[in-house]
Amino acid sequence: MGACCSMHIKYKGKRRSEYEDDLPENREKSHDTKTGHNGAILRLRGSSPFISMYTRNGHNRINQDAMTVWENSRDLDSVRAVRYRYCMITIPVITAIASVMSAINFTGEKGAFFCGVFDGHGPSGHRVARYACHTLPSKLSLIIEVSQLNGCRENDALVSAGQNDSYGVNKDTFSSWKTSLIKAFKEVDEDLDSEFSLHSYSSGTTAVTIVKQDEHLIVSNLGDSRAVLGSRNNKNRLLPIQLTVDLKPNEAERIEECGGKVFAMDEEPHVLRVWAPGQDCAGLAMTRAFGDFCLKYYGLSSIPEVSYRRLTSRDEFVVLASDGVWDVLTNKEVITIVESVKPQSRAAEVLVDYAVQAWRSRCPGSEVDDCAVICLFLKE
Repeated sequence: MGACCSMHIKYKGKRRSEYEDDLPENREKSHDTKTGHNGAILRLRGSSPFISMYTRNGHNRINQDAMTVWENSRDLDSVRAVRYRYCMITIPVITAIASVMSAINFTGEKGAFFCGVFDGHGPSGHRVARYACHTLPSKLSLIIEVSQLNGCRENDALVSAGQNDSYGVNKDTFSSWKTSLIKAFKEVDEDLDSEFSLHSYSSGTTAVTIVKQDEHLIVSNLGDSRAVLGSRNNKNRLLPIQLTVDLKPNEAERIEECGGKVFAMDEEPHVLRVWAPGQDCAGLAMTRAFGDFCLKYYGLSSIPEVSYRRLTSRDEFVVLASDGVWDVLTNKEVITIVESVKPQSRAAEVLVDYAVQAWRSRCPGSEVDDCAVICLFLKE
């Protein structure tokens, strides 16, 4: 059985009355907002001036998602939180996506956003994705807080403008965030390994995250989820800029050096997978992921690829989505759809609708995959 939970409620032990309001037949009866932790406004539905988020399950599967938005706005004295919850009682699922978006006061300043999409796979993928999406933001926040308390002040570079290279990269900013992110990802994976109830030996999740504060954007990626920036050129045309590299078994050298195998099955000759020799463990179509500990000894890594981008006035929005969107829509199609939606609060929902239609028209013999989308608009 599956249930939706927030960042403050344990996954297990939730009373039925606490999740009944999120069932489809009861959702209209629930209140749109509640008072959350530390007086924050907790929005269970809707959007904000900067946020659009939506998720939908695939064919014959239940998508157990958790989405949360914590918005630490410059114009508010308290944190504003927006959370989307969907709950359904069902049998165990094969894959699931969990998505979280939160804005946490990472550096002691207002205006910081953390956004993440987590796409689970395997028998307990929904549990692994939910666990990662709930724990990664708080891990990262704590790591940075500890570094500040120790006098490191590593992230003071976020307000420094004098150390950029010719491409606009603030090297101190990138270095400090990269160190903190890698440590946070590592700790989440270690915790997953010790949480036996999550059954992450043969289940795992991708993760694509962004941290935004002012003009600084730090992107982290595990697996084949993706982040794309919509940015205007000199002719004011909106163009897609892919911020992540889909991490699939083209990293074969590392896998093979660790004793793993990389090959495609006869029925899927175009899909390379990572395999553990001599073990009853399914092949994985990526080389980096949380969980999947049956493959960790054979080169599967939980170290994210981390990159930095300095935002400009030409940049309009960032789209984070699972591969259920990117497998059937191009980067250009995605940003064109998002740009066209009015009001922009519905952009994520409309994008998912287009992806579902594309699955049915372009891949008629395939099942529709789970889709999760977060749009972060850079201009109010």
